[in-house]
Amino acid sequence: MSSRGPLLVIGDALLDRDVEGSVERLCPGTPAPVLDEHTVTVRPGGAALSAALAAADGCHTLLLTATGGDAGIELREALERHGVELIDLGLEGTTPEKIRLITEGQPLLRLDRGGAPSSSIGALSASARAAIGWAGAVLVSDYGRGLTAQAELRAALARRGREHAPAVWDPHPRGSEPLPAITLATPNEAELAHFATGADGLATRAIALARRWQVRGLCVTRGGDGALLVRDGARPLSVTATQSSSGDACGAGDRFAAAAAVALAEGADLSSAVRAAVAAASAFVAAGGASGSLVTTSPRPPVSDRAELAITRVRQRGGIVVATGGCFDLLHAGHLASLESARALGDCLIVCVNSDASVRRIKGAGRPLVSAEDRAALLGGLRCVDGVITFDEDDPSALLERLRPDIWAKGGDYEGRTLPEVSGLGAWGGRAVVLPYLDGHSTTRLIREAGDRAAS
Repeated sequence: MSSRGPLLVIGDALLDRDVEGSVERLCPGTPAPVLDEHTVTVRPGGAALSAALAAADGCHTLLLTATGGDAGIELREALERHGVELIDLGLEGTTPEKIRLITEGQPLLRLDRGGAPSSSIGALSASARAAIGWAGAVLVSDYGRGLTAQAELRAALARRGREHAPAVWDPHPRGSEPLPAITLATPNEAELAHFATGADGLATRAIALARRWQVRGLCVTRGGDGALLVRDGARPLSVTATQSSSGDACGAGDRFAAAAAVALAEGADLSSAVRAAVAAASAFVAAGGASGSLVTTSPRPPVSDRAELAITRVRQRGGIVVATGGCFDLLHAGHLASLESARALGDCLIVCVNSDASVRRIKGAGRPLVSAEDRAALLGGLRCVDGVITFDEDDPSALLERLRPDIWAKGGDYEGRTLPEVSGLGAWGGRAVVLPYLDGHSTTRLIREAGDRAAS
């Protein structure tokens, strides 16, 4: 999480209750099944679920909401267990409950109880105003029960202004429209159809709604089909779901919004945040959704996204960014020694890897032996590597200009050779460092020795 402050989740909190049991008979006189109760599980729901999921990601999380009644007491205890700090405005009435009756993993019935939309919500407190002002990022999780319509709350959020981004708004058909300058709005397809009538085509409706709401980005979540991101001045970006989404989808939208907010708070751009959120929501559904486990962690984002996040974090702390590059076909001890030496030069190490086409041009038609995807995955799994980016050019000059590392590290086998990428480092104050070379280790030698042994 950014050092600017915690993530503040704002919205309508619910209490989710799963009653699981067995069905072995029907009710006398009617074909209704009888559920014999075995276990009851209580967990945060609505905006409280988003907060609990963000906290499970290791993010310092506050929840600004309104609770009341016995269900409110249970909800506060559940939030405390999940490490969420509560700012409670108070609710005249009871916290809404969603109760699912489940047998053999399948819901029989859902019962909604309490929390009438007309219930009065307390005034915005001094602690609530302070939290809105100093939060590092905001996630508005609207469940259409009146909190986001409060004039005081909307005015306090509007005063944050553009300079206090990021802010994510997860809307609801019965809720309030997002405020202008929100970083990312996250309606699902049904919500998009509700808010953007009269336009044909998913992308067209999304673009029209983003302009009407004056948000920087709008991402339509599409369940197992992933998500569609639209932004001003950029082509729509379709992100596919990364895992099977055949599991319990309950809470997937909250998982998506929470993961996007955490990623943006850590410095990700919109496209990287959406990719990370799709991956998190897919894994969440596959693991059983909200009923599976609230401690399910987000999968590591793609290596290129991790690289940019690592650079952002280090620069925020005033640290040193180190980059190195190469083909890394058949990873060996010489590579590892160079990578560890490079990492010791600064606070993060980004590895720039030649694509398969680039390796073929440089090394010949028989290379690489290992695909770029696998090479990046192997490098990304090393403790000394903070991120990996693949590039298509024959040298990484263009990529380095975008990353602007403080140090460009190359192996000792390049000593005395002219490297085209080195000439551009001075433009941003970077410098080149030649690393110690572990003699007797090279991919070419390994390939030659393997061929000789196969022929003998």
